Amino acid sequence: MAAEKKFENEIKAFLDTLPNTWYFKHWAGPYSKVGIPDIIACVNGRFVGIEVKAANGHPSELQKRTVKLIEKSKGLGYILYPKDFKNFKKDMRKLIGGD
Repeated sequence: MAAEKKFENEIKAFLDTLPNTWYFKHWAGPYSKVGIPDIIACVNGRFVGIEVKAANGHPSELQKRTVKLIEKSKGLGYILYPKDFKNFKKDMRKLIGGD
């Protein structure tokens, strides 16, 4: 779990550098809806849901379904592993009109 938290902090630090970006960390609890991505963001007007995974993590079927529903709704959904972080950053920079 420590590796996932470290990676999550890297993602949030990156999002902090982007203009026109707002995000929050979703904290799941006993009364919250299950399957919600770990980080919910709006990047230059686009909805982005990010399910954070450590290198050895595995998404649940519900998490996979949620990402598909986000994409079907014209948002961007990610199950994000450290190996994919470079491409994710490139995607986010494109959203703000850079890179």
